[in-house]
Amino acid sequence: MQFNRIRAISLDLDDTLWPFRPCLVRAEATLLAWLQTHAPRTQSVLADPTALMTYRARAHERHPELRADLSGLRRASIRALLQDCGEDPALAEAAFDVFFAERQRVELFPEVAQALTALSERLPLVALTNGNACIHKAGVGHFFKGIVSAAELGVAKPEPQAFHAAAALAGVDPTEVLHVGDDWHLDVAGAVAAGAQAVWVVRTPEALGIAQGVALGYAAPTGRDPVETETVPHLRVNDLQELWERISGS
Repeated sequence: MQFNRIRAISLDLDDTLWPFRPCLVRAEATLLAWLQTHAPRTQSVLADPTALMTYRARAHERHPELRADLSGLRRASIRALLQDCGEDPALAEAAFDVFFAERQRVELFPEVAQALTALSERLPLVALTNGNACIHKAGVGHFFKGIVSAAELGVAKPEPQAFHAAAALAGVDPTEVLHVGDDWHLDVAGAVAAGAQAVWVVRTPEALGIAQGVALGYAAPTGRDPVETETVPHLRVNDLQELWERISGS
């Protein structure tokens, strides 16, 4: 890791700055309750606990043009559900707004606020996400120079263009960016392939075990080639406080 080359840091959001799963669970529960109240003919379909997931998967298949736009896919899935149940598809916007507001209610990992404060005082920070989180609604916008989202860019990690866009927003060359994220394939391998340096945030032994399984070819995600974690140069840390300690001590 060549810390002397770093002129900016890009950071993933979900599962890097805060746990994503609780946000999604709350948001889908809120959406479900809203639909059952305001679009009662959806109740029979929504009695199946997998219904929302099924409609989301169907939206992915039917709208490949939205593959980088998670909000667009969510709207499309809600609209299809309403149509199938004989409800007004125009309700999809209000339903999505309810979902989205709850999705933005995040709880930072314990060390994140202090670490972002220290990191932002040393280097410009840019958020780089495939998701639809808002750094301002999450309460961390003041730490960042800006955000690059897949939905707005039209390209998602691990494509090099995503990392190059983050570098451009920071006003530096991609080789001068340190990208930080929790996903081995999207964040680490993607960043290194784009010419950046990478930090892999591994908060749990389970996350490390899954990635090592992928590396050995035991658990390669569908559509991906197995990755070899030992052949891709990166720094692995347990959290952002450890990252700050490594940078400040360099």
